[in-house]
Amino acid sequence: MDIGDLRREYTQKGLRRKDLQPDPFHQFEIWFQQACRADILEPNAMILATASADGEPSQRTVLLKYFDREGFVFFTNYESKKARQIGENPQVSLLFPWLILERQVQIMGTAAKISTGESLKYFATRPRGSQIGAWCSQQSTVISSRQLLEMEFTKMREKFIHGEVPLPSFWGGYRVVPKSFEFWQGRPHRLHDRFLYSRADDGSWNIQRLAP
Repeated sequence: MDIGDLRREYTQKGLRRKDLQPDPFHQFEIWFQQACRADILEPNAMILATASADGEPSQRTVLLKYFDREGFVFFTNYESKKARQIGENPQVSLLFPWLILERQVQIMGTAAKISTGESLKYFATRPRGSQIGAWCSQQSTVISSRQLLEMEFTKMREKFIHGEVPLPSFWGGYRVVPKSFEFWQGRPHRLHDRFLYSRADDGSWNIQRLAP
């Protein structure tokens, strides 16, 4: 299937050095708010790339649940493939593909588990069905049918029919602490605007324009 002619020009706007915030967290927050206002489906969806100790890569889409100057937090099963790879190699990347805005943001950093207390605080805000669902799936393992998964959900729903659903010991959050941000804005003729924030030894951020 030849799709070489499947293309479009990016013409919405440019990105200038003088328009960037000196702090990449602030710049990300501005773009994230704009993505939310653009009515993008799941503006907090991000592609998480991990690699095993021997360099085998893996990617999947996860949801960013909150961020601040400490980093970017998502939640998962601690026995999943992503968790196993993070345990072997904490170097990860995040990618926010806001294509409707002709933008993307790439974040490189290290991932580490957050505290049980912090995970519990978020878990308590999840819909009850999602809380029960966290107990049902041995994430990334092979299962013979969906019926077994639904039977397990019914079993757990009955088990926790009274009272609150407890936090599973095998479920919680990771915080990605950035060491670099790249803000990408599409431009005509594939001459895109790219700016890289790199953390300096003193904790400040250096900003450089990259060739497209």
